[in-house]
Amino acid sequence: MGDFFIKEEISDIPSRRHHFDHPLSECGLLERHGCQIKNVAHNDAVNNVSLFVDSVGSPSSLDDIFTRLLTLTTYFRRRLVHFIEDLIYHDFNGYSESFAASSSGPHSHSSGHNIYRSNVKGFSLFSEHYIANKSPEIHRTRAAEVREELFVNTRHEARTGCSHRGVSLIIQGLMLPLFGLRLGWMLALASWRCSLYYIRCTQAQVLSITSRVCKTLRGSSDDIGWLQHTHDMAPVEDGTVRFLELLERVRNGEHNLPNTFVYLLIPGLFSNHGPLYFVGAKRFFSKMGLACHIAKIHSEASVEHNAWELKQYIEELYWGSGKRVMLLGHSKGGVDAAAALSIYSSDLKNKVAGLALVQSPYAGTPIASDILREGQIADKETRRIMELLICKIIKGDIRALEDLTYEKRREFISKHQLPKEIPLISFHSEASIAPGVLATMTHIAHAELPWLSLPKFGSEESDDFQAGHQVPVVIPVSAAMAVCALHLQLRYGEKSDGLVTCRDAEVPGSVVVRPDRKLDHAWMVYSSRKKDPSEPDSCEMCESLLTMLVELGKMKQERDVSGAF
Repeated sequence: MGDFFIKEEISDIPSRRHHFDHPLSECGLLERHGCQIKNVAHNDAVNNVSLFVDSVGSPSSLDDIFTRLLTLTTYFRRRLVHFIEDLIYHDFNGYSESFAASSSGPHSHSSGHNIYRSNVKGFSLFSEHYIANKSPEIHRTRAAEVREELFVNTRHEARTGCSHRGVSLIIQGLMLPLFGLRLGWMLALASWRCSLYYIRCTQAQVLSITSRVCKTLRGSSDDIGWLQHTHDMAPVEDGTVRFLELLERVRNGEHNLPNTFVYLLIPGLFSNHGPLYFVGAKRFFSKMGLACHIAKIHSEASVEHNAWELKQYIEELYWGSGKRVMLLGHSKGGVDAAAALSIYSSDLKNKVAGLALVQSPYAGTPIASDILREGQIADKETRRIMELLICKIIKGDIRALEDLTYEKRREFISKHQLPKEIPLISFHSEASIAPGVLATMTHIAHAELPWLSLPKFGSEESDDFQAGHQVPVVIPVSAAMAVCALHLQLRYGEKSDGLVTCRDAEVPGSVVVRPDRKLDHAWMVYSSRKKDPSEPDSCEMCESLLTMLVELGKMKQERDVSGAF
């Protein structure tokens, strides 16, 4: 009876293991039927437990005891086998999960395929060994089928991997020319952008050069005479006829300048380097017993700086003499005097009797604007040269020249207006551009030569000798002014004295004097070697201008008195 139970247990194992063989033969993967296998094992355990309970029951004899022990031993053996099978199924499911996880990441195809092959190969060997040991005669055919199926699946996976690698190689082969096309397109775009950049830079340079050339050629064409076209500017009055009448009286010996004023002569730009500047006019007025002074200012300073110095100078003369001051300014000196009256009108309007501007660039001068204009050809180089001459050599201020440009004069006049209570005279002339003027020489200064000893004629002792002799320093200033006047005439078609155009010298609200005589810019302050006795000199013209200014002051006072009544 014990042998019968043993044979029954042995013969029952294959029939109960068909659940293990069936899933493996259909798909070759045990993870799909893991749950079913576990359920079968559970049912076997229940059946065995019930069998064991039935067998143990109540033993009647010794054979029954041995039979039941054999049954118990068989039961434990079967449970051990089931336990080992469960462990194998659990390990195989873990390999399957790792294969699925590795197939989803990078290098999933190759790594997953290798893991799958190793797992399947190991499981197939274990299955063959297990089946051969359990039932070598019954299940040998089934093991061969399982091995063949595993081999077929493995070869299929290998072919699939090869096909995937082939597809990958084909795709890479197709992407290489596409990458080349993309690289070529990027290089073409880069070269096109560089070409456009260089074209734009060249275009900007061409436009800049064109603008500079146009600005240089145009120069001050739009600026000359701008003050006359400005709205709300007081009109001018022509006083040339009255001036000529007064000049004729002065030449005939009739001097009407009163001694009730202090006469202040204000020099212009670079006057510190011309010792004879206004010297003849000062001596002329001093011989008539008039209080005449030359303003000791730094002529190469800015307009605002000189305006402050003139204010101090005028107040000193006024409080020192108790007389009002009559101003006569030449060139930039007239601009400085007008600036002092404009900025400090409340302090000076009762201390100044009048102002005569002689050849003064009140609205600006094209010479200064053409030299310092920004945006023209070689503007920076020209400015450096002027800074070297004015700041380094002459020890002046570059603003002295900048303040005479049209831009600076527009800015200043828009902020500061001349007081209407003070009479004004604007004097301007036209320089001669005849060929004979180019040989005209002008006395700038006297140089004393101590080594030149000359005898003193008319002395009682013939052995007396003069210690030194003064020789006039002669410079062709008139020739330079003639060249500048010719330049302005040809370029702008404007009449000028060489530095200041006639239209820019007229101050709004003033009496304008336009002599018909050809006079350059330096004639009023420097004497020439060629003197015509039939023509008036600069001292007589200055006296005529101041006499006319005194008359204008009297007329203004009479109008103010009559207007008050």
